[in-house]
Amino acid sequence: MSCLASCCATLTCGCCSSVASGISKRSARLAYCGLFGVSLIVSWILREVAAPLLEKISWINTSSESTEWYQEQAVLRVGLGSFLFFAVLAVIMIGVKDQNDRRDAIHHGGWIAKMIIWALLVILMFFLPNAVINVYAFLSKFGAGMFLLVQVVILLDAVHSWNDAWVAKDEQKWYVALLVVSVVCYIAAFTFSGILFIWFNPSGDDCGLNVFFIVMTMILAFAFAVIALHPAVNGSLLPASIISVYCAYVCYTGLSSEPRDYVCNGLNNTTAVSISTVLLGMATTILSVLYSALRAGSSTTFLSPTSSPTSSSAALKQPLVESDKLEEGKEKKEEKEARPVTYSYTFFHLIFALASMYSGMLLTGWTSSSESTELIDVGWTSVWIKICTEWATAALYIWSLVAPLIVPDREFN
Repeated sequence: MSCLASCCATLTCGCCSSVASGISKRSARLAYCGLFGVSLIVSWILREVAAPLLEKISWINTSSESTEWYQEQAVLRVGLGSFLFFAVLAVIMIGVKDQNDRRDAIHHGGWIAKMIIWALLVILMFFLPNAVINVYAFLSKFGAGMFLLVQVVILLDAVHSWNDAWVAKDEQKWYVALLVVSVVCYIAAFTFSGILFIWFNPSGDDCGLNVFFIVMTMILAFAFAVIALHPAVNGSLLPASIISVYCAYVCYTGLSSEPRDYVCNGLNNTTAVSISTVLLGMATTILSVLYSALRAGSSTTFLSPTSSPTSSSAALKQPLVESDKLEEGKEKKEEKEARPVTYSYTFFHLIFALASMYSGMLLTGWTSSSESTELIDVGWTSVWIKICTEWATAALYIWSLVAPLIVPDREFN
């Protein structure tokens, strides 16, 4: 156990001092992204090296288990530590509306202490009984699903913002650019879907399920364009085309997660597939979390905090004579109106908590893979979760188009 603890401490301690020294209030969000990245690295490393150590711990090794099971235990325990760290911060930050709140300092400062707390939480998770980890693994499947839905909402927000920014320029070259990007994306979506028929529908095999998934992806892409261009909807082709590409990608990741012995999975290079799957999954997770963190300051939907006081009136209360500031500086600091926070701290940390669950599921194949320990995110559970994510993406996008027609009295941003 001491070896495991020293391993975690060594991995985190070196980057703690270097990262913490450069932390400032302006970079707090990036710092949390960096800490989340460290947790991913620790999970990956322990997944590869910690199995022999866990076998020697009596309260973990309670029965004869496979090497894969110990790998899952290492990943889940690191993930549980990270989840608790961000979940506690999310609870602490409930109701923070202005920067005068003492909890604002907790969010932005104390990085050495927070990194130590995170490391201690991760280490303490290895002292928990297996029953607790089993409960967390079960709950993580739902938490990871919630993260995938949030990921979809973030993607929709980004795509609509991109489209609105180019349309707002109101110049012909930007309209042409919108058309070109949209056409390229649609060509890519249908071309990629055609390639999926070659990879996941080998000739001579009965692969009706795979064919259904791929055909449904192409039908959804066509439906996006029809609905978006309908006169009553008054939508745009750019969001439809990008969502189509995303759905084709999710369909690919789902089909590539099929077991290697499944006759309809034409990707037989297991090592290459496992590496590409985990790299794409990790990159998508990190980019989603990073985007949500940076987007939080400007989003007009659920990323923004609830109503908070504005700072515009503070400018109207400045004294006319400079000497007044010198004589009453201390009093003015106390009476100064609080500046509102620019994003919801609670939602910000909740994103990282759910991402910790999702990354754990990604590295363990949703704790249901019976494949080789060299493979990651392989199994029918992964397949169906990703396909359902694709369909949820399609449903949310279509709802964003038709909702103003169905509920005309509500304002949709």
